[in-house]
Order: sequence, then C-alpha cells, then structure tokens
Amino acid sequence: MTLKKFGFSIQVDIHGMTVQQAKRELERLLNTCGNDVNEIEVIHGYTGGQALLNLVRKDLKHKRIGGRILSLNQGVTVLKVKPREKV
Repeated sequence: MTLKKFGFSIQVDIHGMTVQQAKRELERLLNTCGNDVNEIEVIHGYTGGQALLNLVRKDLKHKRIGGRILSLNQGVTVLKVKPREKV
C-alpha cells in the first residue's frame, strides 16, 4: 500500500492487496489519521476484478466514514472522513 498526503487529503493505493489486507490497512488508516484529514482518496482499480472496488464502495464500514464520492475514474473512490469524537 502506498500512501501520500496532500494538505487535508490522503491518497492511498491498494492495488495488489487482498480484500482482507486492504480492509485491515484502511481501518488502521481511519483509526490513526488526524482530525486535519477531510478525505481519503482510495485507488483500488477495477479492471482486475471487482473485489477491492466492492470493499471500498459497499462493504467497508467505519464510524469515521461520513460518505463516499464515486469518481469519474471507476478505479478511484473518495472517502469523506469525519473528525474523531471528543471524549
């Protein structure tokens, strides 16, 4: 998994990962990213199969996901990130 940060956005590429690996890494990222992160752009691809696309667009559940934006590029989905809840 490659990860790049651009201001309030993180770009992550999960090509070549299994669904289980990608889920674990995306959950870890959502748990650890700071409140300064508003979105995570996930590059999952789509021509090699639909498993990672389905994970990101349908199956991934996390309390910090505030929404999903489907890109014109079918291999990319943007996750809107909610701030951490204050304790």
